Amino acid sequence: MATTLCYGANAHANGIRQHYLRYAPARASMPGGGGPDPVIIVPGITSPAVTWGFVGERFGQVFDTYVLDVRGRGLSQAGQDLDYSLDAQAEDVIALAQALGLARYSVVGHSMGGRIAIRAASRKPAGLARVVAVDPPVSGPGRRAYPSQLPWYVDSIAQARRGMDAEAMRRFCPTWTEDQLRLRAEWLHTCDERAIRQSFDEFHTQDIHANLPAMDVPLLLVTAERGDVVRDEDVAEIRALKPGTLHTRVPGAGHMIPWDNEPGFYAAFGDFLGARLPG
Repeated sequence: MATTLCYGANAHANGIRQHYLRYAPARASMPGGGGPDPVIIVPGITSPAVTWGFVGERFGQVFDTYVLDVRGRGLSQAGQDLDYSLDAQAEDVIALAQALGLARYSVVGHSMGGRIAIRAASRKPAGLARVVAVDPPVSGPGRRAYPSQLPWYVDSIAQARRGMDAEAMRRFCPTWTEDQLRLRAEWLHTCDERAIRQSFDEFHTQDIHANLPAMDVPLLLVTAERGDVVRDEDVAEIRALKPGTLHTRVPGAGHMIPWDNEPGFYAAFGDFLGARLPG
């Protein structure tokens, strides 16, 4: 199958360098484009854009797709003085859409990316049409803790900085394929530990539930059957705070849904984004 990867590029948006990978059908590069709204994909806490390349390839068959390196990850800007807060990350997405000249667009965010998408949508940015939050941590002040532990992230990053292979990564991701392990081992060192620590801390100090009533665009919640990140009672609370929220559970999948059940992940979107993804 021919690749839908167009290129990787950098944009100066929200005062920093933001790197992204663009995937698209051939028509997206033609004058006037056409087709459904573009999609910005925002990965999770330690997932550089390249690790979502297989998802970008599939989205690119239908949508003009931009997979973002969240600040402090991949090839986007990082540094000791950079603000790694949820607010800054949300403003990054809004500013990137403006820098790309997207008149209308949807945001698909996984895990931390789902929290970023919800916070961004609560700002009511011009052009944002829809949000998909994929298994977003529902932790926050006075709520149960996020089920993963910080050492899982920082220990693997420390090893990756020294250099690690797929076999060493298997200890952290035992169910992943050789190719998935190799790619994560190659890119994990690009995750700034400061960024990961602050994002993880803000899983517990920032409450995205307060942002839900302010959203004025449709929301689709896609959750994993396994992993205990989003329980049934959490879905009910989100729906109460954001009436009309759609929800799909992906069977047989843990938190890294497209790694565990890729066809089920694509099927979960239905036609919410304006067109269906190929299975």
